[in-house]
Amino acid sequence: MTGHRKLFNDIPLSVLDLAPIKKGSTAEQSFKNSVELAQRVEALGFNRYWLAEHHNMPGIASSATSILIGHIAGETKRIRVGAGGIMLPNHASLVVAEQFGTLESLYPGRIDLGLGRAPGSDQGTAYALRRTLGRGAEEFPQQVEELQAYFELNPNAQVRAIPGEGLNIPIWLLGSSGFSAQLAAQKGLPFSFASHFAPDYVLPALKIYRENFKPSAVLNKPYAMLGINIIAADTDERALWLSTSQQQQFLSLIRNRPTQLQPPVENMEDVMSPIERAHIEKTLDSRSTLVGSYDTVKRKLEAFIKETEADEIIINSQIYYQEDRLRSYEIVAEMMD
Repeated sequence: MTGHRKLFNDIPLSVLDLAPIKKGSTAEQSFKNSVELAQRVEALGFNRYWLAEHHNMPGIASSATSILIGHIAGETKRIRVGAGGIMLPNHASLVVAEQFGTLESLYPGRIDLGLGRAPGSDQGTAYALRRTLGRGAEEFPQQVEELQAYFELNPNAQVRAIPGEGLNIPIWLLGSSGFSAQLAAQKGLPFSFASHFAPDYVLPALKIYRENFKPSAVLNKPYAMLGINIIAADTDERALWLSTSQQQQFLSLIRNRPTQLQPPVENMEDVMSPIERAHIEKTLDSRSTLVGSYDTVKRKLEAFIKETEADEIIINSQIYYQEDRLRSYEIVAEMMD
C-alpha cells in the first residue's frame, strides 16, 4: 500500500528500534534483524522508523546512530527513518548538522532528527564521549539554536554545514520530563515524549507543551508523538511470557549491570526481589506497556490514545525472538485496518 496506515482517530503508528543484542548473539545479527523489521513494518504501513543513541550498553547496538539510520534508509524505500534520538550534548552541533545533511541528501524527504538532552549513558561514558562534561544538558537550548542555524541557508556564514544548509530536515525535541516539553513549545517544534519509561510524567508534560505552544514556520499547532511498549502475541499467555525479556533488561539497569537482551523466563519472581518488582512495575506501567493478545492490546491502546490525545504513537517492542517481534508488529498492523 502507499502512505501510512492510521489507527482509530487517524493516529499514525511508528516504530522505535533499540537494536537489541540478544544473549549469545552479536551486533551484526542485531542489524540484520533491524533491516528485516524495517522492511516488514514498511510493508505493513507504519509511518516512521527511529533508532536511539545509547552508549556502553551490552544489549543495545545503536551507538553510532546516524550510520545505522543510513543503513536502514538504504534498505527501505518509503518509510521515514530517523533518530529517537541523538543525544545532542554528546556532539558538536556542526557534526550533527553535517551527518543529517548527508543523510537527507542521500535519502531526500525521509530523514527525521529527534534530539535529546540526556547523555544516553553513564557519567564515565559521557566524559569519554565529550572529553569534558561541561554544563551538558544546561547548554541544550543553545545547542538546538546552533543546529537550527546550520540548516538555514546562509552563504555568508563563517562556518557552514555542507551538506546540511538549506535542507528541510524535521527537528523533534524528545523528553521524559517537562524541560523539553517547554522548549519544544517555545520553539514551535514537534515533541516526542518517552512515556514508554516515564509514564507518570506524560500528562503533565503534554499539558506544558500544549498550553505554551507558539506557532512557528514548522508547525501551526502542537504535535505530540508518544512512546509506548507493545508486546503482542496470539495469546495473552505468550505475550506475558515474552515480556519477561524486557523486564529482565530493566532489572539489569536497576542493578547497574546492563546485559544483553535475555530470553524469556517462566517466573520473574525467581530472579528479582519485591523491591525490584515494584520498581519495574512503576517504570513499565500497564498504561504505557501494553502486553497481550490482539483484543487486550487494542483495548489498552485505545484507552491510552483517548487519555493522552496523542497525535502519533511510536512503539518499542523489546522481544527476544525475532519471529515474535515481527509478529507483534503484524498484530498491531491488523488494528490499523
